[in-house]
Amino acid sequence: MNNFLQQAIELSKKSIEQGGFPVGALVVKDEVIISEGLSDGKNRKDATSHAEIEAIRNASIKLDTRDLKGCEVYSSMEPCLMCFSACYWAKITKIVYAVGKDKLSKQHYEGLHSIENINTENNRQIEIIHIKELENEALSLIQDWEKNLR
Repeated sequence: MNNFLQQAIELSKKSIEQGGFPVGALVVKDEVIISEGLSDGKNRKDATSHAEIEAIRNASIKLDTRDLKGCEVYSSMEPCLMCFSACYWAKITKIVYAVGKDKLSKQHYEGLHSIENINTENNRQIEIIHIKELENEALSLIQDWEKNLR
C-alpha cells in the first residue's frame, strides 16, 4: 500500500514540474497500476482536472468500463468532495491518501465537509485509509509549491 502511495507522491512532483497542482493519483486493481492522474486544471483550463478524476477517466478508458469495482485510488492528498464523489460513482472500493485536509490551508478545499461522514451516509461505503507515515513528505511538496506561488 505504501509503495503505491509513494508513487502517487512522485506523480505530485511531476504535476508541479508541469505547472500543475501538487497532487498525483493512481488507480490500482489486483496490485497492478491501471492508470495515473495529475492535477492539471490550470493548464487545461478545466476545473474538473484533478488527479483523482484523471486517474479514474484513464482507468475507465483502459478497462473499457465505467464500473471500477475492485479498484483502489491512491492520492497524495485527501480527495476533495468532487473526487470522492467520482470515486463513489465509479464504484472504487478503497481510497488511500497521504495528506489529510486538516493539515492544509483552506484554499485547497471548499467547505467544511468530511468525506468520512458523507461516506457513512452513502448506500455503499468506500474504505478510506489515511497513511500518516507519508504525510510529511507529501505535505512538504505542497508547502513548497505554495511558497513559490507568492
